Amino acid sequence: MKRAITLFTIALLFAGLAVFQYRTDDKESVTLAAPSSDFKPKAGFEATAFKLPALDEQSYEVGGKQGKLMFVNFWASWCGPCELEAPDLQRLHEEYGDAMQLYGVNATKYDKERAARDFVNEHEFTFPILMDRVGDVTKEYKVDTFPTTFLIDGDGVIRERINGVIPYEEWQRLIEKWM
Repeated sequence: MKRAITLFTIALLFAGLAVFQYRTDDKESVTLAAPSSDFKPKAGFEATAFKLPALDEQSYEVGGKQGKLMFVNFWASWCGPCELEAPDLQRLHEEYGDAMQLYGVNATKYDKERAARDFVNEHEFTFPILMDRVGDVTKEYKVDTFPTTFLIDGDGVIRERINGVIPYEEWQRLIEKWM
């Protein structure tokens, strides 16, 4: 009985801390921060710029001030939700490809490159697929679930971080909101 009361008290304490943090979170006080090793990319913060090779070995630079919306999707071939999301990504690229740049970032360190290539061919992706072979970008962006997507505005500021899969209509709403 004592143990149950102790556990309940601890849970109540954590819930109180969460409510306190939520209520004192001032959206106006958010400032653009320079990326650092302890930076967790989230909405309102500057995106860390990076350069990775694509499947065709051409290098792409992502982040920074590029003048148009960037859609950066971290994925792996073994990821079930990534499989569900794949047709929507290609459809978004076809619909918004002139107004935004869509990049797929394969977390190759946690995947097999051959499996990633097969995945891309199976889904007939026509947007750049970047290969994070060492895992530095996935680590810098603190991606620990797949898929994870970032919408980065033309000034290099993260506007949305989405963990998991959302409906196509929600993607449309978010893209149009930040264009």
